[in-house]
Amino acid sequence: MSTRELRELERLEWRVLGALRPVDGVTGMPLRAADGTVQVEAAGTRIVRNRSGLFVIHAWERLAAYSRHFDLPPEDPAAGSEVLELVVRDLSGRYLPRLVGMALPRDPEGEAGDSLFAPLDVPLYPAPTAGLGTNWCALRVSVFRNPPGDAGGPGDALGGALLRVVSGGRVVARGLTDWRGEGLVPVAGVPVTTWSEEEGAVVVSSIAATVEVFFDPDAGTRVSRSAVAAGRPPARLPLVDPDGLEARRAALPAARRDLSLAARGAPHLNLGLDLP
Repeated sequence: MSTRELRELERLEWRVLGALRPVDGVTGMPLRAADGTVQVEAAGTRIVRNRSGLFVIHAWERLAAYSRHFDLPPEDPAAGSEVLELVVRDLSGRYLPRLVGMALPRDPEGEAGDSLFAPLDVPLYPAPTAGLGTNWCALRVSVFRNPPGDAGGPGDALGGALLRVVSGGRVVARGLTDWRGEGLVPVAGVPVTTWSEEEGAVVVSSIAATVEVFFDPDAGTRVSRSAVAAGRPPARLPLVDPDGLEARRAALPAARRDLSLAARGAPHLNLGLDLP
């Protein structure tokens, strides 16, 4: 019996730090377009998009030790103790760009939301020119700064504001404003007709909701009405982390408005904020 000696010609091995999965902010469906218009970037990283549409983080300079150890991950830093800030953009313009903070290193034994083996879902919210689905309610919101004193007309347009639609005690839709202070919040799932809880009414064709807007003056943008009218965008376009805004919404300038939503409706609201 003869044996042959095996020689190793090449070895490819790496430790994966985590993965992101961009999803549609309205439907929650993964964005797996073959044209590759969605990009994910972060300073000091190596990120590769795989065939499943996941953006895999292979290396980050602040976690360089993880790229050199393969038996057991280093104990320092602790799982989730570092936050990597990533920029997610859609080059087609269908979705607004956003920031996302990802806690690293991911825990290989963590629960579904923190596990190394579970990608982080990142909702992308539609731009004001995005297409709409059948029977969606197309809520459009203009957000501006309330003018001081007795000044007439709206103030500066506020870009990067977080929009939430709340109905029945839960958030049914979210969105962001662009540099012009314009936001599109499609609300899917509004029934064409539903049973009414009011005496004397059998069915209704709308639902009661509240639109909320939250704005961080340090993260968002302010553009004068004259610049908006002339189509002159600011040097820095809005780029915010909507999850961070939502977590800090109790401390941010806010405004609210009650309204009724109907399938295939297209309401338009103007919301002003009092800012320092």
